[in-house]
Amino acid sequence: MGRDTKTAGKLGKKRRPTEATTKPRRAPKPKHASGPSVVRESRVARLTRELREALERQTATAGILQIIASSPSDVQPVFEAIAASAKRLLGGLAGAVLRFVGSECHMAAFTPTDAAADARLKASFPLPLALFQPIELIRGGEVVQFADIEAEAVPPATRELGRLRGFRSILFAPLMSNGAPIGMISVTRKETGRFADRHVQLLRTFADQAVIAIENVRLFEQVQARTRELTESLEQQTATSNVLKVISRSAFDIDSVMSTLAQSARELCGTESCALFLREGDFLFCRGVSAVDYTLADLMRQNPVQIDSDSHMGRAVLTGTIANIGDFQKSNTNLRKFQTLIGFDSFLAVPLMREGRGVGVFTLTRNQLGAFTERQVGLVQGFADQAVIAIENVRLFDEVQARTKELVASLEDLRSAQDRLVQTEKLASLGQLTAGIAHEIKNPLNFVNNFSALSAELVGEMKGALSDINLDKNKREELDEIAQMLKDNLEKIVQHGKRADSIVKNMLQHSREGSGEHRPADINAIVDESLNLAYHGARAEKAGFSMAFQRDLDPSVGMADIYPQEITRVLLNLISNGFYATTKRKVEVGDGFDPMLSAATKNLGDTVEIRIRDNGTGIPEDVKGKIFNPFFTTKPSGEGTGLGLSMSHDIIVKQHGGSIDVETELGLFTEFKIVLPRTSQR
Repeated sequence: MGRDTKTAGKLGKKRRPTEATTKPRRAPKPKHASGPSVVRESRVARLTRELREALERQTATAGILQIIASSPSDVQPVFEAIAASAKRLLGGLAGAVLRFVGSECHMAAFTPTDAAADARLKASFPLPLALFQPIELIRGGEVVQFADIEAEAVPPATRELGRLRGFRSILFAPLMSNGAPIGMISVTRKETGRFADRHVQLLRTFADQAVIAIENVRLFEQVQARTRELTESLEQQTATSNVLKVISRSAFDIDSVMSTLAQSARELCGTESCALFLREGDFLFCRGVSAVDYTLADLMRQNPVQIDSDSHMGRAVLTGTIANIGDFQKSNTNLRKFQTLIGFDSFLAVPLMREGRGVGVFTLTRNQLGAFTERQVGLVQGFADQAVIAIENVRLFDEVQARTKELVASLEDLRSAQDRLVQTEKLASLGQLTAGIAHEIKNPLNFVNNFSALSAELVGEMKGALSDINLDKNKREELDEIAQMLKDNLEKIVQHGKRADSIVKNMLQHSREGSGEHRPADINAIVDESLNLAYHGARAEKAGFSMAFQRDLDPSVGMADIYPQEITRVLLNLISNGFYATTKRKVEVGDGFDPMLSAATKNLGDTVEIRIRDNGTGIPEDVKGKIFNPFFTTKPSGEGTGLGLSMSHDIIVKQHGGSIDVETELGLFTEFKIVLPRTSQR
């Protein structure tokens, strides 16, 4: 008896006949059979048996191939069919298929024999390959057989298994792939003796079919895995494309981008919730959320998370590391209350990093145990990078908007400065022209005023001279009437001449060169000084003048960059107008009226406010819109030129870039409000 086509071990004999050199024994001829007819019958029976066996082999092979074709993703039915067919066609006790997986040997399929023996067989697998002795016999890819496990040098485990299951001979056929064994098929028999060549070849065929089945499943799984990868890649690319579209369409709407990212990540990772938190100071605020449960989404939005090292989210932001928690129940974190409310089992936190600093965190929760896969983590990291891009886009957009506003404001300031320069040039030119005209007018006006006064005296002298002449009554009355008329006309000429002279003086004052020094000045000090100057000037001009003052000067007003001399001129003009209005009302009302003038200042930050209020006659509504027009006045002839408020308006608005407004109620009060910029508007 031998082991295989090469060697069968040493059992005391020097050489054993091989299967290739030993012919199968023929059955002895029956003693009663004789003659040609008996021989023919024996040959027919043999041929019939061989044909039947060949048909059975082909049928079995075809059946296995059919199973392989119908089970491209599951090799188990193939193994079971091979084990059953091998047992049946080889006339064995049992058939088995074993697979080598990694460093272990697994029982893939076997035909049952005895319940206890079957249980013992299954319990012995998986078995470390290092302890599976038959592997050394089939490593070269050869078929191995033992004709009698009790008489040959077989592995002890094989002999022990044979005694347990009741077999004496065994045949091994390796499953070879790329020159290495990946498993084997075994058939056992109760009888001793070698297996026939056709049985050996049949088992080789079964082994090849098993390898084909394994390879088919491997290729099928590869195709399926590749298909899944392509599908996932397509889904990821589609999601990325959608996010990029949202980013391009919503460059300034960060919440829309964050919500789209959260929804895409949740759908691709198959989680219950996904949220994006952005950093604001020491807290993380939810700016985008996608959750199956809307209550959960609201909970995330309404509960900012403090950034500290006691939470996975806080550590992710502070350290830039990913938190992939497969069992949150075992995680020591201050999010335990949050986890209890939501009820998730696994958790993933991916930080949003910009220039080495955490600016937010991407979180996913799942109602199943187990860490997130590398693919899912990589996917979320990609979305986190897109979130950072979106945040950066919004930041750049805001910077561009702010810079644009600054440039627009600068342009407006330049235009205002240009307008002021043009106005200054115009005023300078107008001042020069006005000064020239005023000087030219002043000389003839002086002559008119002087000669008018002289002519009035001459009319008086003429009347005295005519008084000594004897004239009839009618003539004298006519001469007296003419003389009086001349005198009245001359008085009117003198009156209007004085008004014209006052206008010329104001024109000269308005056209004088320079506005004094432009410097920071104490606003409260200027207002207080103007009140004192105006009051003492009024008392010097009119004996018995009295006025009550009320000062409400804000101590925080401080300094402003102005032309102090020009602002003083404006305040003196407004205060003098207040004196005039209150004096006029006192005349109209009589006793019981107390003239009052108040001055107030207020700090408005970049600007300062000055208010001058009197309780005088007020200004009619139809006159209010004209008070800043040049040469417009409501004062009687000779008392006003109409240039004071016009000059004040130009000084405040055109020279200083401020504003001057008036509030009034006829018969009650008039209040001028001046607003000046604190810094230079040059």
